[in-house]
Amino acid sequence: MSIRTAPESVSDRLDGLPFTRRHLRVLTGSGVGWALDAMDVGLISFVIAVLAQQWSLTGTETSLIASAGFLGMAVGASLGGLLADRIGRRSVFAVTLLVYGLATGASALVGGVAALLVLRFIVGLGLGAELPVASTYVSEFAPARIRGRVIVVLEAFWAVGWTAAALIGYFVIPASENGWRWAFALGAIPAVYALVVRWGLPESARWLERRGRTAHAADVADSFAASPALFRAGGAADPAPVEPAGASTVRSGVAALWSVEFRLRTLSLWLVWFCVNFSYYGAFIWIPSILVSQGYDLVRSFGFTLIITLAQLPGYAAAAWLIEVWGRRVTLSVFLVGSAVAAVLFGTATSEAAVIGTGMALSFFNLGAWGALYAITPETYPTSVRATGAGWAAGIGRIASILAPLAVPPLLVLGGAPVLFIVFAAFFAVAAAGAWGLVDRRGRALDDR
Repeated sequence: MSIRTAPESVSDRLDGLPFTRRHLRVLTGSGVGWALDAMDVGLISFVIAVLAQQWSLTGTETSLIASAGFLGMAVGASLGGLLADRIGRRSVFAVTLLVYGLATGASALVGGVAALLVLRFIVGLGLGAELPVASTYVSEFAPARIRGRVIVVLEAFWAVGWTAAALIGYFVIPASENGWRWAFALGAIPAVYALVVRWGLPESARWLERRGRTAHAADVADSFAASPALFRAGGAADPAPVEPAGASTVRSGVAALWSVEFRLRTLSLWLVWFCVNFSYYGAFIWIPSILVSQGYDLVRSFGFTLIITLAQLPGYAAAAWLIEVWGRRVTLSVFLVGSAVAAVLFGTATSEAAVIGTGMALSFFNLGAWGALYAITPETYPTSVRATGAGWAAGIGRIASILAPLAVPPLLVLGGAPVLFIVFAAFFAVAAAGAWGLVDRRGRALDDR
């Protein structure tokens, strides 16, 4: 009598694959969209510094321009995750690229603050939804043994986009009175790229399987299995299985995030996202303007910002290696502590060399922390609420990114850059503590309930 074994699930097949050419296409295709996101977010920091002079803006008006985009991101992240769990990862990814690409291009035509505020909110809707959906999408294809490393590499495309923004800020924006308009026009590129995403990338096989579309899911998994291997996701022979959970099914929607099983994870994740967003966007959106206020001209302050931005890439590289060696929580907390120390040093730096050196350290540690955070976030929840959980965590973080630009001007008045960056350091420290309430799924299969 033969023993019938259960058929291998699509998820098991994906976890056991090597890293193939098909994986690389998903990673780079999503990464380009990620880089374009970063370019848009980075551009506004340079545009604000110019418009403050050209339009004689007050500190409140410049803060509102920055915060309008983040308000849109808070709404977009929350809704985007919910939609991605219902209609699919790829479709939401493509629509968000289209929305923010068109709105950014339209920003090149504005003639006043009111129109710019409206368009920045629309841009934020697309940006906010795209980032957590993209990380969820890529994590659901990545082999379990290197999943964290793949997501950090995806996050590293942020440094590529931010560097592109810094280059545009250095070469294009100061070149003419309308340089900032040309910068926004370049930001319309995502609208074209959305077509590539929609037709060139597959839907998540895990999401398809979860929705009962098993034949389609199997076809997608087959395409990855048939793709030439680029390298083996080496390490243990098999990913560790998911431990038995208290319930065989998970409720859908936001309420599931606060069930007994997930409430500590959710609380910790939201705390980390809030604190990291507050310090990151408070610092990096304002760095060019802060340098200008300290007596550096636009070109020099933009040049310093470009150099500081280049340190993001080695930060991501270090995090990508350490996240599969130390694990998610240790890597995240160490990079957050490093961010806190660097923030204090940057805020008290006086010489040009110190400004650049401590700024590079802040860039290195902070972006490495972002890589680890984006790796751990999709792993926190099962497939049925993964995008919802990632989207709401990002949405809570965007609330902090709304508040941070508004808090910068009064903090600068209160105590200048030293007080401002001590506050940022405190938020980084709280995030480092909060990281220990998260789950660490290094080398373990995703929960596909």
